[in-house]
Amino acid sequence: MTDRLIRLMRIITLVQAKPGILARELAERCETTERTIYRDMEALSAMHIPIANMGHGRGYMFISHFAMYPLNWSDEEAQAFIQLADVMEDIRPLLKPAFESAYEKVVASSQKNRTERVEWAEQVRGMFKEGGIVCQNMDDDEPSDSLLLLLQAGISQNSMEGKYQSQGEMEMIRFDPYCLIPREYQFDLLAYCHLSERMRTFQVNRLYDLRIIPRTFRKNDYLIQSYFRTAWITRGSTEETVVKIRFSSLVVDRVMQERFFVRPVLTREPEGTLLFETVVSDAEGFFVWISRYGPEAEILEPEHCRNLMQEHLERWRQVYNPK
Repeated sequence: MTDRLIRLMRIITLVQAKPGILARELAERCETTERTIYRDMEALSAMHIPIANMGHGRGYMFISHFAMYPLNWSDEEAQAFIQLADVMEDIRPLLKPAFESAYEKVVASSQKNRTERVEWAEQVRGMFKEGGIVCQNMDDDEPSDSLLLLLQAGISQNSMEGKYQSQGEMEMIRFDPYCLIPREYQFDLLAYCHLSERMRTFQVNRLYDLRIIPRTFRKNDYLIQSYFRTAWITRGSTEETVVKIRFSSLVVDRVMQERFFVRPVLTREPEGTLLFETVVSDAEGFFVWISRYGPEAEILEPEHCRNLMQEHLERWRQVYNPK
């Protein structure tokens, strides 16, 4: 998020917290100039945020029921606010009579919201079951918090930081979680990676020490559509191949029930077979998938894919019949 976006969110919060706030005070609180505040107000107006200048000396306020709700503050912010109670006795003479009751209501609301989040988290946690890693201690049934944190960050559109185990090494990552992709016995995460500045998939069971950071993002639909324009999630490869497959009549119904990120071209043939055309960018994933259909699936085009399949089958034959 750019500095300007952060400042725009700050302005919205300040106007909501103090209707009638002047441009001068906004500039001081945002550590910028009044001229910049005026330009920011024009930008907010263009985004249909209903903030209006009520006239000379009357400042800015919302002119509709628009509001940023709920508080959605971080644990650090909540703790800092709660600690205000420790100095309440010292500053009470400086406060208006209604401040203490207002403070208690905000704290109560925050605690209730936190309790509801914990209860919701436990319910969501119970809905997911991930397969275990072979080397994992099978007596350790403690569920992972990774999925839960990813869900929370995805819903609130907060960026995340953590570690990712890739090729035996641990790398630090910062990313915007877009969506979870169910796989067999695991989940993949589709996210915008800040380091590589591109969309990337992560295996959830390889994510460690995740934490939600106070940085929001806005999902870019174009990035998702561009990423899913192929039927196979790319892991490192950038080459795309148009593949044509013929499925026998015995597995047509099964193929028709498959789920793909893009719609393949399907042609029913008079013999009851199915002609299947799609774009492949992950050759390894493609061969794993088509192998599930055995001899009921034949790769027709391109020729190099047919040859690769023949090589796979030959190696497989040698394993069972080495002579």
